[in-house]
Amino acid sequence: MRVQIQINTDSNIHGGEDLIRQAEERISSILDRFEPHLTRIEAHLSDQNGDKGGPEDKQCVLEARPTGQQPVAVTNRADTVEAAYTGAADNMAKLLDSRFGRLHQAKGGESIRHLPVE
Repeated sequence: MRVQIQINTDSNIHGGEDLIRQAEERISSILDRFEPHLTRIEAHLSDQNGDKGGPEDKQCVLEARPTGQQPVAVTNRADTVEAAYTGAADNMAKLLDSRFGRLHQAKGGESIRHLPVE
């Protein structure tokens, strides 16, 4: 089963179906290893300065919904829309690595108390 990815844009982001397809593919490629743990991913793309331009004015808020848990979100700003959603997906991967790693490893390793005695 493939995770549903929804891309939302504000009125200042232009690109149409091509932009949405590229964003879905890029986000999916970065987060595909978490697919069994996620039910949905939403990306909100916006241009913070509108037509005025400026550095790092493109923003992506990426929200992932882990199965049976509260949603988690990250934000990334960049000079281009592509860099914004790619950076947000990278940040989400780090957050999910941390979250799911903790679920499976209580403190990161074997206890020395349970090592076999030779």
